[in-house]
Amino acid sequence: MSLNLSTTFETLTPSQYITFTLPNTINHRCYIHTPLLRIAVLDSPIANADDLSPVIAALIVPEHRETDWNFCTESGHLQLLFNFSNVSRLILIGNNLEHDSKHSDYVRPPVIDVVDKGKIELELKNLVIALHPKLCFINGVPKTLFLTYEDDVLHRVIVDRFVGTFVGEFVVEDVELESKEVRRRLRFKRMPNLIQSQIPLVPRFRDGVCNMKLGLISLSKRKKVKFDVDTGRLVQPYLTPMVSGIVLIVSSLNARIERGFNPRALCLGVGGGALLSFLNSKLGFDVVGVEADEIVLNVARRYFGLHDGKSIQLIVGDAMKLIESESRVKIDGLNGEFDVVMVDLDSSEAGSGISAPPLEFVRRPVFQALRSLLHSHGILIINVIPPNEPFYETLVLELQDVFHKVYAIDVKNDGNIVLMATISQIAYSDHDSAFLKRLRDVISGSYMESIVEL
Repeated sequence: MSLNLSTTFETLTPSQYITFTLPNTINHRCYIHTPLLRIAVLDSPIANADDLSPVIAALIVPEHRETDWNFCTESGHLQLLFNFSNVSRLILIGNNLEHDSKHSDYVRPPVIDVVDKGKIELELKNLVIALHPKLCFINGVPKTLFLTYEDDVLHRVIVDRFVGTFVGEFVVEDVELESKEVRRRLRFKRMPNLIQSQIPLVPRFRDGVCNMKLGLISLSKRKKVKFDVDTGRLVQPYLTPMVSGIVLIVSSLNARIERGFNPRALCLGVGGGALLSFLNSKLGFDVVGVEADEIVLNVARRYFGLHDGKSIQLIVGDAMKLIESESRVKIDGLNGEFDVVMVDLDSSEAGSGISAPPLEFVRRPVFQALRSLLHSHGILIINVIPPNEPFYETLVLELQDVFHKVYAIDVKNDGNIVLMATISQIAYSDHDSAFLKRLRDVISGSYMESIVEL
């Protein structure tokens, strides 16, 4: 791509995304070593061309992550930009690699020495300055700002790739974390920075548990090693708080169980199915899950240990359309009342950043339809990632208009909040019930104690 750097990037243009290559003239090639450099420049969707002091930042793509969707796609680039507050233009600079399978596996390289890092940034300084908008030069040559990307992934192996009819391209990957824990993850290309689902893995030889000192990459190449999924433990940060919300109706649940009824849960959004499997195996719920993409459900069955049958029923469809439809009473699985409805739906629009639930979900008719699905003692539990304060305030107000009481748990993880809405007054009389004991046995009680009424 032929570009005139002095004119193409002289103004900030909201959502402008341009990629190009340049010959690699860097002398200090610690990890930027390919003949060509890949440069990607993205202006924030809310960039203001008249801003006299825009924040322009550069990020050197971590070695071995060049073909990771986080760094090589517009959606991933946008999520990175949102992660760094107030950045108007984010410039990614890295090795120019082909997107093929030999570059799929990731091994974290050694940490670059501070001195070496400084030398690389110094050599890239003129390039980064040339990519600044014209107004940055009003008071002379601008200073360059280099950002750093860090996460806790030591190794990553792509298990399989798919194209869903609704979600588009996605991958199943196994990762080894700094804690030496191994997890299986589900990630969508449309929003690669968001882990859609994850579940613990236990690597085993035929005669027992593997020694993780061998490392994920080595283990994954051994034919005698099998990776067992552990559906009895929740590792997605917000799922434990969601399950903790059930404590608000524990007295009513226990009474129904004592009368011989299995508790029922409706999960809107399935992904890998970790929540469904946990509710069923650890708490005895009959679970109905609604997922928009059938291919995602097939992957959940094959790679994440989701076993549907008599006590776990899966429905393919748009969750909001299904619950608002008058014909839902004719759909097997949706024609009865639920004790719990759990909503784990995120926005499919990467342009607004990571947010949950979708904007179109925050409507009174949707909440009225959800209320009608609940038993008289039931509870609605929603995973919320508010893109802004007005979104969250509107969501809470709409819930308060439809439900008896609204409660919250601050997950303290990248802005997640779990909201709970009850239909009736909470009964506090049964603190030693069998179901409460079972609940406390399988999840930490700290989140139960942190519930606040809004």
